[in-house]
This record gives sequence, C-alpha cells and structure tokens, in this order.
Amino acid sequence: MLHYAVVFLVIALVAALFGFGGIAAGAVGIAKILFFVFVIMAIVTFVMGLMKRR
Repeated sequence: MLHYAVVFLVIALVAALFGFGGIAAGAVGIAKILFFVFVIMAIVTFVMGLMKRR
C-alpha cells in the first residue's frame, strides 16, 4: 500500500511539472489517503503483535 502512495505521489509531481494542476491535486489526495491508511494498518498490526506476545 505504501508503494501505491509513492506511485501516486510521483504521478502528482510529474503532472505538476507539466502544468496539469487538477490531475496533480487528485493524485496528491489519493497518495495522502493511501499513506494514512498504511500508517493506521501498520500501527494496528504492531499493537496486535504486542498483545499476542502476552
């Protein structure tokens, strides 16, 4: 999932470089959402791993 966030970020940077503001804004929005979903899933997995050890 982090891979997809990075891919959308690169797409946004390339689109912004060529002047496609709307596409860049959309790709940045998708990248942000995917990044935060990844962070939440990583935290949940870490906490579940700690609880499993007990």
